[in-house]
Amino acid sequence: MVLFRTLFLVVTVTLVSCLIAIPIAWLQVRTDLRFRKFWSVITLLPLVIPSYVGGFIFIVALGPKGMLQTFLNALWGFERIPDISGYVGSLIILSLLSFPYVLLTVKAGLRQMDSNLEESARVLGNGGWKTFLKISVPLLRPSIAAGALLVALYTLSDFGAVSILRYETFTWAIFNQYEGSLNRNFGALLSVILIVIALSIVVGEGLFRGKARYYRTGQGVSRKPVGMSLGIWQWPSQMFLIIITFVGLVLPVLVLWYWLIRGVFAGEPLLILWKAALNSIMISLVASLATVIAAFPIAVLCVRYPSMLSVVVEKITYIGFALPGIAVALGLVFFGANYLPGIYQTFVILSAGYVILFLPAAVGAIRSSLLQVRPEIEDAGRSLGHSTFYVLKSLTLPMVKHGVLAGGVIVFLLTMKELPATLILSPLGFNTLATSIWSASSEAFFAQAAAPALLLILVSALPLVLITIREDLRS
Repeated sequence: MVLFRTLFLVVTVTLVSCLIAIPIAWLQVRTDLRFRKFWSVITLLPLVIPSYVGGFIFIVALGPKGMLQTFLNALWGFERIPDISGYVGSLIILSLLSFPYVLLTVKAGLRQMDSNLEESARVLGNGGWKTFLKISVPLLRPSIAAGALLVALYTLSDFGAVSILRYETFTWAIFNQYEGSLNRNFGALLSVILIVIALSIVVGEGLFRGKARYYRTGQGVSRKPVGMSLGIWQWPSQMFLIIITFVGLVLPVLVLWYWLIRGVFAGEPLLILWKAALNSIMISLVASLATVIAAFPIAVLCVRYPSMLSVVVEKITYIGFALPGIAVALGLVFFGANYLPGIYQTFVILSAGYVILFLPAAVGAIRSSLLQVRPEIEDAGRSLGHSTFYVLKSLTLPMVKHGVLAGGVIVFLLTMKELPATLILSPLGFNTLATSIWSASSEAFFAQAAAPALLLILVSALPLVLITIREDLRS
């Protein structure tokens, strides 16, 4: 039963996330959407909200005796609204917080993709939507698959939202086994099953992506695409973006401000945790840089040198992302304490934990961009006497910069809000915004939880905003 519940949630969250993200990416990159730069930034910001914060917000805002029921009771006398926690709540929260994973990779793919094919299709009489469905979507299969894979594995490994919303999945069952010390062997068995599910998802992603070529093989020069006119679809597109942004970003931020103001008036102490914020930024930057450096050669190996070895290496990298952070962290604690005591409870083992957990995020984004680069360009560089390393550094890396940046941003944001691994692997006295939020909320100090939560959103949003603006200006 737990297996079916887990798989059903993974499939539906992935599908809903793709249905939200793909149209948004196309609107922002290939059309004359009004306020495009604003929407390019704002639609990515739900990514900075941790799932455990989203779960708490959902219960407080929409749960029984929550803010919505209080409002409806005062207005129309509603004494109780339907309880939509469990599966429905988990689906809503995880979809709204996960769709930016697909949005990032698909936008990177659209920017990398040669637009001449789309323009040729429109010249031949195909409309905008027909061109999008028949030309753009097939060429974006690697990007869609990479983002969908991240959403599927993130949903599979999520603990915060499903535990708060009371929807039993593998991660919740594993956590209960470890926390209660009821049967550690059974918890390990569940972890093995989770690994099998993750590998099955990875294999399915590879089958969906296929072996087709996604780069242009003909002659000519790629040029900047001309934005397609939305016409009468301009305002429906704006309304779609407004609804998604309000539910996925504005509503959570408003609820956090409500917690903060209410707690302050109730006399709860308000502490701005600047040190915790600096700790979060520092370790997130280190983790994103280390992860991207590790991911680039793996992506090159998988795309340019396909073999049984490259397939095995690629599949292994996805195991960490599917496992709950607590399982990876406990494994590293055992390894460090028994074999490398010198790195136990240091930043080295903490960074290693983040790399293991989030390596697939960087590999998927870089690989999807690399699949759209013609290998003949690299062959030409090597034929001129340059080494493979020089070709990768001077030719390949600049051509896949969108994918590299997308991967780095995803890892940075995931590290900022990672909780179980941070709690277990951090050096003594090393507090982050994520651990501060969890500590305060677990003791029901909502003002103290709201302040670091808002600070986490702000700190995470700043680099995302800067990178998004930079990419929009260059594209």
